[in-house]
Amino acid sequence: MPHAGPGGWAIRGRSLPRVPRTGIMRAMTEETFSPIRWTDKGLELLDQTQLPREEVWLRCRTPEDVSAAIYRLSVRGAPAIGVSAAYGLVVGLQSKPPGQEIRARFAEVAELLGGTRPTAVNLRWAIKRGQKVFDDNVDAGEDAVIAALLEWAKAVHAADIQSCRQMGAFGAELFSSNDRVLTHCNTGALATGGYGTALGVITASHGQGKISQVWVDETRPLLQGARLTAWELERLEIPYKLVTDSSVGALMSRGLVDRVVLGADRIAANGDVANKIGTYTVAVMANRHDVPFYVAAPLSTIDLDTPTGSDIPIEERDADELRRVFEAKISPADAPAMNFAFDVTPNELIAAIITDVGVLRAPYTESIAKAFEGHD
Repeated sequence: MPHAGPGGWAIRGRSLPRVPRTGIMRAMTEETFSPIRWTDKGLELLDQTQLPREEVWLRCRTPEDVSAAIYRLSVRGAPAIGVSAAYGLVVGLQSKPPGQEIRARFAEVAELLGGTRPTAVNLRWAIKRGQKVFDDNVDAGEDAVIAALLEWAKAVHAADIQSCRQMGAFGAELFSSNDRVLTHCNTGALATGGYGTALGVITASHGQGKISQVWVDETRPLLQGARLTAWELERLEIPYKLVTDSSVGALMSRGLVDRVVLGADRIAANGDVANKIGTYTVAVMANRHDVPFYVAAPLSTIDLDTPTGSDIPIEERDADELRRVFEAKISPADAPAMNFAFDVTPNELIAAIITDVGVLRAPYTESIAKAFEGHD
């Protein structure tokens, strides 16, 4: 039975089953597998805070439901946040209170959604484009503008899956036979509209026989690597080993890592990358040990309005995320703490940025500008 939760109505199911390789590969690489779905009942988001214990889908009836799901990391990953925000604009107009002017409602919803995660630029990217769709159709009436926004949101969702596939194909060209790759946080289907960014690159490379081992760091404090990346790799039947975040230097010093590939929440115009906290540490270790360090992200994650990484706002989250591991207290109740969600990796530590239009290399100011030629 559904029950009320902080992100709307939750639809609980059994733990996601293990299925034959052909079935799971189809589910994880085609549009049928996504943590985001639009049904005849509206928007539903897979609650990733419950994985890998059980499958819980949050039914979002209001923009507040969508906003809460994004903020509490039920939906996470820059591309997935962008797709969810696109649908959230539709939910917001569908739930407009009687008598409220539709332009005022759209502005209210856009502001609400836009304030949830300040670092992830795909959120702002989606809202900006949704604004244009709204402006182009609002004069045709409420039903028409809602229909246009829904059609656009579905197109954004489909395009994100396709861009991930393209990144996978481009990124696989950088890998060699039997590579051992390290990744940080979660960048698979769960973090996108489907398929994945960095994990999509790993999936495509493994499909070509190029990956022998994936090192998955746990990714403190919310364990996205342990809970989510390991969960996805197991179902993709890609060989992996889970390690502590602090194992990265030891692995590289022993020659056990051939490449690093991870995602991004925002990339500045000069190629500096904001990503999950701990990314900078991995990049420094990779540079010290001559291990190529790759970033995989769609063009929508590159923010030309942000000149350098120092201009990227870094979200600071609730200190209780450090004091607890889920319900278990691991520190004194009021231990002073600082919980940065992201850090910034300078462009000189990045061997390549894998995008949906190709592989970019230094000097990034030039390669990024060229990548955007013909794209808005």
